[in-house]
Amino acid sequence: MSDSLPVLPGADLALRMASVATAGLRDVADRLHTALREVWPHDALVIFTKECTGRPRKKAGDPLITEGVTISELDSLRDGASPGLWTGEAVLGGRTRSVALLGAETGALLVLCGPRDPVVADGLAHTRALWDVAAACIAHLVAEARPDYLRESRAATQERLEVTAELTDRHSTDLESLLAVLRGRTLDDATARARAIDLAADALIRTRTGGDLVVSIAEEPVVTAFERLRGDLSPLSRYQSLQIQFVEPPSDGRALPGEVAHAARAIVRSTVLLMREQEEVTRVRVQWNCDGTNLLVSVRDDGPGRLNRELPAVRQLVARAASLGGLLDLEAIDNWGSRVEVRLPLDSSQSLEQLPGSWGLRPREIEVLRLLAAGQRNRQIAARMGISENTVKFHTSRIYRKLGVTSRAAAATVAAEAGLR
Repeated sequence: MSDSLPVLPGADLALRMASVATAGLRDVADRLHTALREVWPHDALVIFTKECTGRPRKKAGDPLITEGVTISELDSLRDGASPGLWTGEAVLGGRTRSVALLGAETGALLVLCGPRDPVVADGLAHTRALWDVAAACIAHLVAEARPDYLRESRAATQERLEVTAELTDRHSTDLESLLAVLRGRTLDDATARARAIDLAADALIRTRTGGDLVVSIAEEPVVTAFERLRGDLSPLSRYQSLQIQFVEPPSDGRALPGEVAHAARAIVRSTVLLMREQEEVTRVRVQWNCDGTNLLVSVRDDGPGRLNRELPAVRQLVARAASLGGLLDLEAIDNWGSRVEVRLPLDSSQSLEQLPGSWGLRPREIEVLRLLAAGQRNRQIAARMGISENTVKFHTSRIYRKLGVTSRAAAATVAAEAGLR
């Protein structure tokens, strides 16, 4: 590094790191791009992480570059990346470009497009520090599985549709190439056949690789998800006087959508920690099961049975489950312990975007209507969603007005006809 380069003040670096550390999933790429512009100039950057199932690709900078970047391209780059630095040329956005790749211990990948030389002393080290903060921030936000993130992940199927579109376009190109070879008049039969076989073999490999990529982003095997949960909770049993019994899900259970896997792990982690706050608790039993359409989660303790739905932490758990159309039940019996049962649907219910636009219902009103259509009373809805009965009544009155009905039965009928369940 040249001695003539200016030194980035420590306070300046700290401010940049703080800006990145406090970012959300929607703006983390923009904040990292801004933080790096005066450290390591570049035209655009792309972050790729399979952990964030809703939006595995986050972009900032020149849209002429970022809009053309495909998930397949990023996955190929990720295979060759490591926590170290790699610079060179790679195909990005359908063109060969100068890039710099930085991996992370979380498995995330940072791609700097059109990087120039760093403009401050220790620019590479500062870039690594800022990227590590961004990668850790993303991993934390995904693992935390807030209700708003879970709703966005389930709603953000567009990302997966884009992957499918990429595969379709590539498949069409392969077929056109095959036809061009077979129809060509400049090649003899043997040569045309050999070239067609080569093209078909390459296309088959790419198609299979792309199909695996779609599944890996969208789903996680239930056994793998449960093993990750076991790893998350192992320190509690290893370093604290808490025995955790794990009852594994069936090995042939349905794969879990990414957002469901994240939600289930987050709910169980929070539940176990909440139970552990009761000093009398010495044993916790965690069980996952599948019924074909839902992930069924059960967490029990041997404590005094003091948990209740009015606790803010329990309300947050209820909200997490509800954000995916799921339900959470809590039963606490004095001196017998507490039991939390969660049902998370594996297939998304009718989303807000799919419902008649003329309704104008808010996400919380959609959830109230869904429970109302399922035959739940106000008290039950309040308990499910972690809100008061008065709040349920307020939402119900707004729902009636927006649907143009005057009774619960009529609202339930309208919801059922629209496919809301």
